[in-house]
Amino acid sequence: MKAARLATLKFFALVFLLVGLAGLIASATISTHYLDVMPQKPAPAALRVVPRSIHGVTVYQTAKEDRFLNTWEYTSVGIFLVGLTLSAIYLEKWGSMQVPAGEEDERELAEGLR
Repeated sequence: MKAARLATLKFFALVFLLVGLAGLIASATISTHYLDVMPQKPAPAALRVVPRSIHGVTVYQTAKEDRFLNTWEYTSVGIFLVGLTLSAIYLEKWGSMQVPAGEEDERELAEGLR
């Protein structure tokens, strides 16, 4: 694999990892905000009847808020996993480029011992 393609792969792996991590941090911040703001008992008048456990405390939210946070969390995890996969591919390709150089050194050492 050419060095330019390897650098591009590394770039996208880092981008996906960092964006996914930022999304996970944002979803944790939203969850903490929900813990402070949401009622801890169902409030049918406000349509807050969907339970969510945050740090062992059950809060009640609307279905729309539940969908929003679930989507945010699952999307962030998905993006992070894409970054992890690209990172694994990058490390495999980078490692395969390093092996031939190591084999040459071993041959030179073996010839020097004769």
